[in-house]
Amino acid sequence: MSTIIKHKQFPKYRTWTMDLCGRPLTIEVGKTTELASAAAWVKYGDTTVHVAVTVSPRPRDGIDFFPLSVEFEEKLYAVGRIPGSFMRREGRPSLPAVLASRLIDRPMRPLFPYDFRNDVCIQCTVMSVDYDCSPEVAAMIGASACVSYSEIPFAGPIGCLEVGYCDGQIVLNPNQEQRKTSRMDVTVAATREKVVMIEAGADEIPDEIMYAGIVKAHEEIRKQIDFIDQIVSEIGKPKMEYDHAQFNQELFDKIVDEFMDEAKEAMDTDDKNVRETRWNAMIDKWHEKYLEEYPDMDQYLEEFTYKFQKKIVKAWLLEGHRVDGRAKNEIRPLAAEVGVLPRVHGSGLFTRGQTQVLSVCTLNTLAASQKLDTIWEEEEKRYMHHYNFPPYSVGEARAPRSTNRREYGHGALAERALVPVLPSVEEFPYAIRVVSEVLSSNGSTSQGSICGSTLALMDAGVPIKAPVAGISCGLIQDDNGGFTTFIDIQGVEDFHGEMDFKVAGTKAGITAIQMDLKNDGLTHEIIKEALDITRDARFAILDEIMLPCISAPRAEVSKYAPKMITVKIDPDKIREVIGKGGSVIQKITAESGAQIDIEDDGTIHIASPNAEACDAAKKMIETIVFVPQVGELYYGKVVRILQFGAFVELAPGKDGMVHISKLAEHRVDKVEDVVNIGDMIWVKVTEIDDKGRVNLSYKDALREIRARKESGEPIK
Repeated sequence: MSTIIKHKQFPKYRTWTMDLCGRPLTIEVGKTTELASAAAWVKYGDTTVHVAVTVSPRPRDGIDFFPLSVEFEEKLYAVGRIPGSFMRREGRPSLPAVLASRLIDRPMRPLFPYDFRNDVCIQCTVMSVDYDCSPEVAAMIGASACVSYSEIPFAGPIGCLEVGYCDGQIVLNPNQEQRKTSRMDVTVAATREKVVMIEAGADEIPDEIMYAGIVKAHEEIRKQIDFIDQIVSEIGKPKMEYDHAQFNQELFDKIVDEFMDEAKEAMDTDDKNVRETRWNAMIDKWHEKYLEEYPDMDQYLEEFTYKFQKKIVKAWLLEGHRVDGRAKNEIRPLAAEVGVLPRVHGSGLFTRGQTQVLSVCTLNTLAASQKLDTIWEEEEKRYMHHYNFPPYSVGEARAPRSTNRREYGHGALAERALVPVLPSVEEFPYAIRVVSEVLSSNGSTSQGSICGSTLALMDAGVPIKAPVAGISCGLIQDDNGGFTTFIDIQGVEDFHGEMDFKVAGTKAGITAIQMDLKNDGLTHEIIKEALDITRDARFAILDEIMLPCISAPRAEVSKYAPKMITVKIDPDKIREVIGKGGSVIQKITAESGAQIDIEDDGTIHIASPNAEACDAAKKMIETIVFVPQVGELYYGKVVRILQFGAFVELAPGKDGMVHISKLAEHRVDKVEDVVNIGDMIWVKVTEIDDKGRVNLSYKDALREIRARKESGEPIK
């Protein structure tokens, strides 16, 4: 019996294309992934990302948050590589992949309904990478398009662009070559009307250039919104009906009416512990008064607390009153200290109100640089910044867990803020790791870690170009579009406010931005004001607390840090220094006690806690690669005498011969009449033959020495 095959047709297959900053962006749907709620192939140049979105039919029970999951998956086949792991397959997401997931999550999350409790999963799989076309940009546009045309309720779409600054010009979606010279790397996401996300790293870029880049990106993003709206108009599904999260409005209104004065008194303090103690005592009174009438009230308590506190905080901020009594441009009390820990290479403790971060700097050889196995171009990272947020920092009684995405993100933000001021490898040939330990958290620990890490780097003797300070700006808006911004938000203002606009930089300009929102976006006016007030605050922190603590990097690294010497040799000599099977370099390491790293260009980094060990290793290497130069003078030791001449050691293992005829101006009958074994004499290299043999002259050396003395020229 013959087999019957029906060729599959794709009646739902559709494709749309737009020009995205000079390169084609294509979205294809309807050919694959039929069972997902929505799916698309996003092709930007040769970068290809598959996006799939799914939603659960019913809400998840027992939760008071929106369960959104965004995954950015990097496949190494996308760049023609096999994973370097033992299993030779992709494992846990790399740090860049985690950051890309957060990059997509942050602008989209606030645009879903507040009371939506159905699980939503967005999975972006990078399957091909063209380094001129960002996979993060393609993934975010694809995620926005898929959610927009799906049945999931969403107040989008959003668009996304990267912004660079090359040769004094703002460049949108810079290509591979432009990124190498760009002085800023900014990702902007926006709806048609407002900016919903900014993620930036910059090389001390002035605020006005940063602002201009954000505005220009938003103008271009509106074309993406039109593009996605066209897709939705043609294939968009009706939005699903969903079970709205339950909320007992009647009980909430009673509690607000009865306890408003007591709630304001509980909130009006700068001490987080006092506030929580007062509030918990008030909740006990709620129970006494209403539990019998409303036996299910406990399931609403968290949301009651959130809405009640937000109501108070919002009203106060719009009136110009802050929870702790500060003015809107007033920073909490500051303290800074360096040299906090003995033995470590550098440490800095930074305190802002009840937020406190201890940063510790460790120096090592370049061999300790982090090797990266990702789809991105960077393969090695010399500077590593890690951020830890233990439960005790917020008073929670639970065991610590593995590093979460927030910790990865805050560490990456601090790293991005500090990289622009680090010295080059040539200036400071060390691998550098800074760990920020959050000891106490009451708002903006990421910016506290930047300040503390600047202190730690300077304490460690890292010659940074300029100190970096970070600060956050908050926002509250009224129902008529009016708004108030305020500096240095504490935890309750972050939780109940609508914006956490973090800016780090030096006196010369911005080095990093991260913007998190709880509303539907920011106008250009709000962004401009946030940049202005964070600049003034950065300057104040630097001038009033950080620079008085330590005004410049220490002149020397810690005595516990490895000492470093750099030697440059002819790349052709690398083989001689390494030796067969590494025998020579192993011997140098064993005898000197120093660690040695050799680069392909002939740069050799020698490191040891002991400076004498570095010097010893340097001398050994210089001996191995020593090559005498014709016409140069050398001061050497006579090590062997034969009938026809004397052998002089120019360097250990490097001899040359002085023929008897070159020992003196007159005829010499016997070599010993002029020199003997052990004599130290000046010789001049007259020839190096094709076999590498070095011919020397004693008499020519004496002539040149006399001539130099007569002319006053020094003899080296």
